[in-house]
Amino acid sequence: MKILLMMAVALFFAVPGQAFTQDGCGAGTCADCHSLTKAEATDLLKGGVDKVLDVSFAEIPGLWMVSVEKDNQKFPLFIDFSKAYLVAGNVIRLKDHQNITTARQAELNKVDVSKIPLDDALLLGKKGAKTKVIVFTDPECPYCKKLHVTLKEVVQRNPEIAFLIKLFPLKMHPNAYGIAKSIVCSKSLEFLELSFAGLPVPPATCETDVVDQTLALVETLGIRSTPTLVLPDGLIVPGAKSADDLLKLLGGEAPVAKAVK
Repeated sequence: MKILLMMAVALFFAVPGQAFTQDGCGAGTCADCHSLTKAEATDLLKGGVDKVLDVSFAEIPGLWMVSVEKDNQKFPLFIDFSKAYLVAGNVIRLKDHQNITTARQAELNKVDVSKIPLDDALLLGKKGAKTKVIVFTDPECPYCKKLHVTLKEVVQRNPEIAFLIKLFPLKMHPNAYGIAKSIVCSKSLEFLELSFAGLPVPPATCETDVVDQTLALVETLGIRSTPTLVLPDGLIVPGAKSADDLLKLLGGEAPVAKAVK
């Protein structure tokens, strides 16, 4: 967090102060004297982005938040009221240390969960759990191994959460593709855990293109790393997380049943 904060501070000090003050707002609202249309933003960012999706006032005084798309990825940029300066990078809200940039980027890149096939997914947790989270994992990824342990803890602490695991072997792990096919053919969570333990996994017992379909799918979804979770609302959450953080994201722990007197 300190590194992010230092980067954000350096970025803001690199922009001349008058960019934020020369057209500042007095009485009334900023909308009374400042405006930026999508067409204007498109012209300002010409050649730098593929498309301007939305323009709104940022919570940071003196800036617009411009949501854009570039190479199938959506992310926010910030333009000052003078329309002379562009701010790109991590913007941190000091009161709670929330990264405004990454939060907005996550919202922009939500996916339609209904478009993710789940017939091949491995179930970790109970079938009837109220909350189901899709997990893209690589059988040779050390961070996936770490997250897998966390997923088990989450399921134990709240049985109403379950995880649907899809195999996404990365090219950087040359054996992962064959192992993924074996896991898909066997539909075996045990085989995945063998791989995470560094033990040999039996070869695939079927011919299947499911892994190739998943590789094509993640490209369209903009998912490029493992592990990656897709929450029920379509929010993409990359990287390993702690059990506490996941439970917070997913609504907390299951209530403890009170004893009947």
